[in-house]
Amino acid sequence: MQINFLALLVAAVSTLVVGFIWYHPKVFGTIWMKEAGMTEDKMKGSNMALIFGMAVFYAFLISMILQFLVIHQFGAFGMVGGEVETAKPTYAAFMADYGTAFRTFKHGMLHGFISGLFLALPIIGTNALFERRSWKYTLISGGFWIVCFMLMGGIICAWI
Repeated sequence: MQINFLALLVAAVSTLVVGFIWYHPKVFGTIWMKEAGMTEDKMKGSNMALIFGMAVFYAFLISMILQFLVIHQFGAFGMVGGEVETAKPTYAAFMADYGTAFRTFKHGMLHGFISGLFLALPIIGTNALFERRSWKYTLISGGFWIVCFMLMGGIICAWI
């Protein structure tokens, strides 16, 4: 299977859009700032170009692994053990029958939700425990990544 880097980049950039809405002061931004110990003054002294650039880079890394979690056909591709051209005829038959099965935005969102709930939330939660962060911080940050994984999964599954 071919990797569509444009789809992965769009999925990565989508996290900025979600973050713009999610962390807006009228949504969760004010609560998050309080729970994270963040102030307007701390934010003003930041290199925002570097922060946003690295955020997209990290989200791109997430999208790279997320494609294997949301697209079932990558599992069959992984069993080939080499080039598709030298694969057994059963692989070609499988891809002919199921090559586009479960390749919808909705299905990608489902797998993105599962991945966010069972990967992102526990990571955020564990860090929050050791950083002595509140449950509000955990739910806001974990919820953000669950929504991002859902949107990224939908984009990746429908586009690749």
